[in-house]
Amino acid sequence: MNERPVVLWADDEIELLKPYLIFLKQKGYDVVTANSGRDAISLLASANPDIVFLDENMPGISGLETLQIIKERNPVVPIVMITKSEEENIMEQAIGSKIADYLIKPVNPNQILMTLKKHVSGKAIVSRHATASFRDEFQDLSFVISSARTLAEFMDIYQTLVRWSETLQDADDSMRQLLSTQYDDANKAFAKLVRSNYQNWLADDTLLMSHRLMPMQVMPRLNAGDKVCLVVIDNFRYDQWRAIYNIVAEKFHIVSQQLYCTILPTATQYARNSIFSALMPLQIKQRYPQLWVEEGDEDSKNQYEKELLNAYFQRNRRSLTSEYYKINESAFCEKLVEQLPARNAHADMIAVVVNFIDMLSHSRTESQMMRELAADEQAYLSLTKSWFQHSPTIDLLLQIRKLGYKILITTDHGTKRVTNAVKVVGDKNTNVNLRYKVGKSLAYNDREVVAFTRPEEIGLPAPNVSSHYIFAQNKDFLAYPNNYNYYVGYYRDTFQHGGISLEEMLVPLIEIE
Repeated sequence: MNERPVVLWADDEIELLKPYLIFLKQKGYDVVTANSGRDAISLLASANPDIVFLDENMPGISGLETLQIIKERNPVVPIVMITKSEEENIMEQAIGSKIADYLIKPVNPNQILMTLKKHVSGKAIVSRHATASFRDEFQDLSFVISSARTLAEFMDIYQTLVRWSETLQDADDSMRQLLSTQYDDANKAFAKLVRSNYQNWLADDTLLMSHRLMPMQVMPRLNAGDKVCLVVIDNFRYDQWRAIYNIVAEKFHIVSQQLYCTILPTATQYARNSIFSALMPLQIKQRYPQLWVEEGDEDSKNQYEKELLNAYFQRNRRSLTSEYYKINESAFCEKLVEQLPARNAHADMIAVVVNFIDMLSHSRTESQMMRELAADEQAYLSLTKSWFQHSPTIDLLLQIRKLGYKILITTDHGTKRVTNAVKVVGDKNTNVNLRYKVGKSLAYNDREVVAFTRPEEIGLPAPNVSSHYIFAQNKDFLAYPNNYNYYVGYYRDTFQHGGISLEEMLVPLIEIE
């Protein structure tokens, strides 16, 4: 089997290009030549080229016409125009036809070689370079992980790991496995940090966390006279933000982006209620018992977010006007885009909750088809990108910007793909979440979970006097002994939230305009 890349080169003066042809052959390329556009088209199927070089000015059909026909027959083959013409309209036509490159004669042989490496071997070269770079950095990153002692250091580590995940997308399995090992090491070290420092973080009024998002990020902007829109995308991880970054950057100026730490549990009823109320869950229950829904209640546990937001403004003696919207489906979002100008002409703040990614995460657990579509982390990110690209959420953000709002995008928590079951025992009143448990009769191995036996010390309500909270870490999920094998088989390799991991707790905050 011939593994040498094939170049199809069409030029009516091809005999004058013999030095280039010899040069390319020496560099490992096979070149099939054609004297006209028609000849190039007739050779397309048999030559099966990896790239096509076209002269623009040839007898018969022109290079641009040849380009169109080749694109119809083989849309994926890169085509490079090599011509004497410097006319701007020809360049624009070629670019409009999605040409790969445009070179003006006379060309240096190394220009040709660079073009080939870029368009034929580019992915392989990038992958080899990325693999070599990761090998070089692996030991350094391992040392950084083992020596990290602060939340800021783990934020840097997490961002580095996500960057390497993006870089190594096309690398071989061995490199991705090495990266997965570093994720595991980082998450284990992070869980130890949370175990010993979480209570101190809650006591540090300067540290941005869920319950400080309103006073530290939203109120200063409102106090400065700005209108603010807070968009909370439920279950939105930092790597998902990176997946849609370019889509957002095409339409908006990204003013700032950072990570901050959520509260525990990393579950919607705790973290998102804390965002809108600017209170810890225990404080919500104490101050507004009518707005707090207990673990065992059947009611929606986030039905009072608008009321919690208004209560926050009242506590701060601010007569600010606000609007709150929860988006569960595209049709409502499209309708909101149309109605927003009339409904929010004078509102000081708009709060928008977007639930799609959370729905995607849960549907992956329940639907075999969704498990196939989001088979791994990379596929999960791809689905996120596809949703955002085709969703009316972009139109909503554009409309909000048009109305003059500062836009902050964040989430209540992230999610974690779980693979390892940890046995716990609880009574019938214990909650059903797989990443954390709260109850009075919990039996577990101390080394396998992070436990807080005094919920009030971490700002959480206790359903009973003797209740305490336990949290799964890294890739673990909590399973009961009853029907253990079925339970484990059903939930293994699903995305869950509520526990302790970089992906769940270190979440993005972005300002766009």
